[in-house]
Amino acid sequence: MTAGAMVISYWIPPEKVNAGVWITIFLVIVVAINYFGVKFFGEFEFWLSSFKVIVILGIILMSFILMLGGGPDHDRKGFRYWKEPGAFNTYKMDGAPGRFLAFWSTMVSATFAYLGTELVGVTVGEAQNPRKTIPRAIKLTFYRILVFYVTSVLLVGTLVPYNSPKLLFALSDDNKKKGSAAASPFVVAIELTAIPILPHILNACILLFVFSAANSDLYIATRTIYGLAREGKAPKIFARTDRRGVPVPALAISSIIALLGYMNVSSDSKTVFKYFVNLVTIFGLLTWISILVTHIYFVRARKAQGVPEESLAYKAPLGVAGSYFALGFCILIAFTKNFDVFIHNPKTYGNFDYKNFITAYLGIPLYLIMIFGYKFATGSKGVDPMTADLFTGKDEIDREEALYLARKEAETEKHNNAGWFYRTFVSWLF
Repeated sequence: MTAGAMVISYWIPPEKVNAGVWITIFLVIVVAINYFGVKFFGEFEFWLSSFKVIVILGIILMSFILMLGGGPDHDRKGFRYWKEPGAFNTYKMDGAPGRFLAFWSTMVSATFAYLGTELVGVTVGEAQNPRKTIPRAIKLTFYRILVFYVTSVLLVGTLVPYNSPKLLFALSDDNKKKGSAAASPFVVAIELTAIPILPHILNACILLFVFSAANSDLYIATRTIYGLAREGKAPKIFARTDRRGVPVPALAISSIIALLGYMNVSSDSKTVFKYFVNLVTIFGLLTWISILVTHIYFVRARKAQGVPEESLAYKAPLGVAGSYFALGFCILIAFTKNFDVFIHNPKTYGNFDYKNFITAYLGIPLYLIMIFGYKFATGSKGVDPMTADLFTGKDEIDREEALYLARKEAETEKHNNAGWFYRTFVSWLF
């Protein structure tokens, strides 16, 4: 919602309409969509996701055409900007150290952009035939990242130099107040090529994507709190649902937390957005770390109990070795992602950036307090790999899968019978 307020400022400056107005509109619509149940939510996200795929493929194709000089200016940019001003900017320092620091500082925004790829696991509880659909979704995620993220970033890097005055963070202090979502590199690429109208269309698409992200995240937050309550790890009230199965109390508490977006009303949206990115990134990294540790212990338990790999519906491509590598890398990023708060400009020496420090690293002590606090409060101990429970819930999934396959088989037979009747009727008619 914070990003949505920034995007709308492309057309309507905050001086004319307060950001709180847009945040309220977003919040009401998103809560309503989540309240109407998973069927409506799934249908809405399906069509919205399909639209996102079409748009991002269009952006990639457009970027490639503009790179080769297919725009109105007929400027064949190629990889010109990789030489002048260069592929890597400097940050805090000059020369090679500054370029490395600039590269490493992008870990915050890069990690923030990739967060959510793990949330496919949350949908298992409400997915039909999860043993088939979830592994397929996981595999497709890798290829989507490769095409949508890597390719689009590669191409936009050839179209927009890092010192472009239109970029949000390249603006001078005098012009920062004028910054808006027009600084999206894709919008900047179109504006530099002098294509009319299209920047507005693309910015509208970005607004829709931001709205979709808010919608999905509220769904995930609600189901996570509900799942914790069902396991007895959150207040029981959050395990309640209405007759349609919507966890209303969990949705309510998640919606209340979303009110933090109103910080935009008293502060600059870009500043607040940076704080949120810091907070979300550190908690996202800690979530990844938890998943990786869980996978390592799961593999230990599976091997100790003699469960063969062939019985698994899905196996991580790089196995436990990949989890160890990813775990070390996530820990490294968690500790160093906001290193710039420790680097001071000689002119402002002593002015420690405590706000970014708190938002960047608050999650680490809170994470440790919650883990060891839970262990102390419940008296729980480590689980022996030989006694780890790997089978609770398996029977229920087996029954649901059998019912799903039987239903699909009946639908297929009905369809085939209808097709036979249609073919027979047509052959008789003609």
